[in-house]
Amino acid sequence: MSGQPIAIAPVLMVADLSASTDYWRDKVGFMAETFPDAPAFAILRRGEARIMLHQAEPGAMIVPNWKLREKTSDVHVWVDDAKALYEELVGRDAIIDWELYETPWGALEFGIQDLDDQDIAFSQLLD
Repeated sequence: MSGQPIAIAPVLMVADLSASTDYWRDKVGFMAETFPDAPAFAILRRGEARIMLHQAEPGAMIVPNWKLREKTSDVHVWVDDAKALYEELVGRDAIIDWELYETPWGALEFGIQDLDDQDIAFSQLLD
């Protein structure tokens, strides 16, 4: 069947693209691809996960989802080993927003924040 989705890449607005790509590379372990013809845009990659960053206009307000609805992340990434990733990101000094815990829906989950206070959840299904 044609026309079926094969992947998804959420877009996060950021105030400083260079600082954000450095954070994602150094603290979260994602590779960043930038484009000379699109200097306000980057694609982050780790394993099969992709997240796109787009630099907001100077002075624009970036409103993280949790400010609109409590406990709502901006991006949710499914992983194969949440505990190992959590320990790695703690060691990299990523901004840990919530500690590793078992959710009521059967996942092992933790969250980080990016430089613009946006929440990124990482979850492993436990079934």
